[in-house]
Amino acid sequence: MADFKTHITVAAVISTPLAVSAFIFGLADINDTILYGLAGILGGMLPDIDADESIAIRIIFRLFATLVAGLSLVVWFDKMIYWHLLALAIASYFVIRFPVQWCFEKLTIHRGTLHSLLANLLFSAVAVPMAHHVFTLNAQTAWGIGGFIFLGATIHLILDELYSVELSGLRVKRSFGTAMKLTDWGQPLTSLLFLIGCGVGYWLSPSPAAWFEIWQSS
Repeated sequence: MADFKTHITVAAVISTPLAVSAFIFGLADINDTILYGLAGILGGMLPDIDADESIAIRIIFRLFATLVAGLSLVVWFDKMIYWHLLALAIASYFVIRFPVQWCFEKLTIHRGTLHSLLANLLFSAVAVPMAHHVFTLNAQTAWGIGGFIFLGATIHLILDELYSVELSGLRVKRSFGTAMKLTDWGQPLTSLLFLIGCGVGYWLSPSPAAWFEIWQSS
């Protein structure tokens, strides 16, 4: 299995030139370009959020906790006095950062369903409507972010499979085949929930018509 630094580096090396290419060909402005590059790097971390001791899970839950705290400030800004609002934001952060993360670690298995192409689709299905409805980004940008997250997460799976083969000794490790998979067939209920989550996520997503128009005109 590739280490955290390798996943981040390779995801950045692939995602950043693609994001810049989107800017060069007029498919993204400078802000979109930055968001796409960051989305690809984030995607490169996501499959390891089921590893209890990984750096990825700590970074992602810190980001998620910060996001929830920020959203609580926005939603309740005109409804609470300032020190109550500050207390709510701090409490929101620590609830996500510790008890929610702890429950997540206990309920997930490393290289289980979260380490699959189905999970990558779910990551995108969550990212697109969140980018559009929560951060009020336009549909084209939201779908671009979802695409780069899927790309980064898939790069992660490919790297883990490549690291399962020792070319020097032409030996295949026992971990081969556990990373790059459609889903974890040993967890049918989780796979079904992920599939339903994908459906709900894409139902909540804006129309991808803007990208279809670009492809048709190219």
